[in-house]
Amino acid sequence: MPNWGGGAKCGACEKTVYHAEEIQCNGRSFHKSCFLCMACRKALDSTTVAAHESEIYCKTCYGRKYGPKGVGFGQGAGCLSTDTGDHLGLNLQQGSPKPVRPSTPTNASKFAKKMVDVDKCPRCGKSVYAAEKIMGGGKPWHKSCFRCAICGKSLESTNVTDKDGELYCKVCYAKNFGPKGIGFGGLTQVEKKE
Repeated sequence: MPNWGGGAKCGACEKTVYHAEEIQCNGRSFHKSCFLCMACRKALDSTTVAAHESEIYCKTCYGRKYGPKGVGFGQGAGCLSTDTGDHLGLNLQQGSPKPVRPSTPTNASKFAKKMVDVDKCPRCGKSVYAAEKIMGGGKPWHKSCFRCAICGKSLESTNVTDKDGELYCKVCYAKNFGPKGIGFGGLTQVEKKE
């Protein structure tokens, strides 16, 4: 049948798609209102669409239907999921049996301690979390603990020096551990040995 005076046909509803309302994907045209996931009917855009032959899906449904099968797949990195997509009409064949849950309840606080390995601050000994972490001397420090061990001055990457696991400002380091004599470490005369 000839296509009289119209644009391309929509890949979803087969009606004419005019240029002002056209979205192209995988060589096919769609109305903006028809550019929906074929499984969950969520609206799609160029960043969320995943095409398979003549079908379009959101990335989640595409992963459930065509991605690797098993716990932890189809939802993104680091996620565990046993959602098979059955409520979306996706007929997926699971190759492995469902994981068995332990019959005894687990202590959440012990589990959390084992799963989260939090660094300890060398100065105060308390946990250092990512939001407050500053690295110095190869160790994590709290922002408030990132100070010179002698004068207490707040340190930055430009003025920090470490020795034996402790942090010093460059001035205190030079005075206490640098060479001695005239012109070194801020001293004006040679120190006498007794």
